[in-house]
Amino acid sequence: MISILSIFRRTLRPAAALLVAAAASTSWAQQKEVTIAYQEINGPFLVAIASGEIEKTTGYKINWRKFDSGAKVATGMASGDVQIGVIGSSPLTAALSRDVDLQLFWIVDDINEAEAMVVRNGSGIAKPADLKGKKIGVPFVSTTHFHTMYALELWGVKPTEVSLLNMQPNQIAAAWERGDIDAAFVWDPALSKIKQNGKVMVTSGELSKKGRATFDGMAVERKWGEANADFMAKFVKVLAAADADYRNNPKGWTIDSPQVKANVKLSGAEAKDVAASVALYAYPSLADQASPAWLGGGANGGVAKALQATAQFLKGEGKIDSVAKDYGRFVTSRYVEAAMKLK
Repeated sequence: MISILSIFRRTLRPAAALLVAAAASTSWAQQKEVTIAYQEINGPFLVAIASGEIEKTTGYKINWRKFDSGAKVATGMASGDVQIGVIGSSPLTAALSRDVDLQLFWIVDDINEAEAMVVRNGSGIAKPADLKGKKIGVPFVSTTHFHTMYALELWGVKPTEVSLLNMQPNQIAAAWERGDIDAAFVWDPALSKIKQNGKVMVTSGELSKKGRATFDGMAVERKWGEANADFMAKFVKVLAAADADYRNNPKGWTIDSPQVKANVKLSGAEAKDVAASVALYAYPSLADQASPAWLGGGANGGVAKALQATAQFLKGEGKIDSVAKDYGRFVTSRYVEAAMKLK
């Protein structure tokens, strides 16, 4: 995406361009308004949204927008309509590989066991080889698409031997109920629904342990983040507190608790499924996030390496044209480290 500033820089002298950039940064800071995209993913983050604590702590007006896939979040961010977005590692990688100027600054969750391939009861699928000739629903360019292809590779099943259907989670749940598909790799709330009439064949946690990790992260338009660094640090602090509250008291998420009600309201999940759904994820602490295992470490950090592996997959699938040499430049621990210094 070519920004207005980049066009100006082609025609103005360097000093003038700097003045334009400074004015834009000041304007962003003065507006104190931001549009943040989230998805139908259960977790502590939704509790932070529902509580209003983010607005209270930062002083910003926040326009919350719900999307049903990371690919759509990426499109919103590329257009400039969304400044911050919850996005899976696969659609994020696709956006970064197309030169969308974003930075991953927070790990919303380690997907762990929260995404899984389920086979429908009565589909005749008892082992991986039985997938041949079957219909598999999966949101394309998503973390589950990445792991679907990896699973098929491990099982020795060629992609051409199955029928992969590009379906959003709500479409998967509806198609499952009609019996239109035989298997699906998806996340909650659709995952909980299809499990009621199916069995899990493999989870993302199992596949991640074999070397290709997936996660849900939060990315910011780079220039906006830099112009609103104080907001970013305070925002991260609230996110970390919500995660810590969950880690310290997961049993507090009862069916009638405020936490569960917040998730039901924002994700559309059924109250009886929320606690079990959230328990499938892992939520790294501030210190963990800043470490090389996640956001730290530059090109050698865990997240940067995961993005690199995902990019290679997407290129092989013909979803992107090229793979960046260093995905570490799209990852920052700056705002996590700043949040750790806040009282």
